[in-house]
Amino acid sequence: MPTLYYSHPAFLEHDTGPGHPECAARLLAIDEALNAPNFKRLIRVQAKWRDDLQEKVALIHSPAMIDGILNSIPHQGLHALDHDTILSPGSGTAALLAVAAVCDAVDKLCTHQATSAFCAVRPPGHHAEPDRPMGFCLFNNIAIAAEYARLHYSLGKIAIIDFDVHHGNGTQAAFYKQPQILYASSHEMPHYPGTGHPKETGVGNIVNVPLHPGSSSDEFRQLYSSIILPAVQNFKPDLILISAGFDAHQNDPLAGIRLSTEDYQWVTEHIKAIAEESAKGRVLSVLEGGYHIKALAESVAAHVKSLMNPVRNAF
Repeated sequence: MPTLYYSHPAFLEHDTGPGHPECAARLLAIDEALNAPNFKRLIRVQAKWRDDLQEKVALIHSPAMIDGILNSIPHQGLHALDHDTILSPGSGTAALLAVAAVCDAVDKLCTHQATSAFCAVRPPGHHAEPDRPMGFCLFNNIAIAAEYARLHYSLGKIAIIDFDVHHGNGTQAAFYKQPQILYASSHEMPHYPGTGHPKETGVGNIVNVPLHPGSSSDEFRQLYSSIILPAVQNFKPDLILISAGFDAHQNDPLAGIRLSTEDYQWVTEHIKAIAEESAKGRVLSVLEGGYHIKALAESVAAHVKSLMNPVRNAF
């Protein structure tokens, strides 16, 4: 079955202002990379507006937070929710269509129309907590997708793997006491946002694996092989979601981890192998960070190619 690639022109209209690292150029570079001839089998899907999008957002976020964001959308210019989380006239539509993309991808995977999907959305989501936006993020796309899949399709177990260089504090907060959701994160520590200590374990469903600044492929692969991948495999999820941040790349300007493009291929292949065991091969990947434009495009291409390719014997 095919791999789906979700995008929408509205994601480019979320304007974060001059010099902001989370910019529209990120998606333009990804789209160019995924239009290469070797991605001709990739099925392109444009996110579609749904009348129930605010209801989907409310699966994770409080009504006060939702109203606060949508009522703060400026008619012109920019409005800062905090020093790095910016709203523009197009931000509300972009944020809601990002939710539309991930929920539609869940629908396609759970009704056997596809086995994998990559959602190139912005704004990103994993820092958005149930009651507050932060860290470039408005609504927590990956958390909404997980809760939508759990409730709408009665999935018993869902795993979220987050390899963004920053800890997904918002995703952890959303599911800290939810045993049906496993959240496993690798991230640089110490680093923004300051959460993600190994002692933060929820109800046994949170797996935090910090990486020291300067860590490279060897440390990353060893920790995945010894901690994160076995935890996900033992959990036996019915669906795997990926918070796909590519800012642990060695060229990324916002962090100090030194991964290569090949590391994203490697980890994706291993995640796919686990999905084949228990989740009918279903993997949904949602874009988070990645701020070196060339490294981002190359890493996404490696990641999506691994989603598309048949599973090799990864273990």
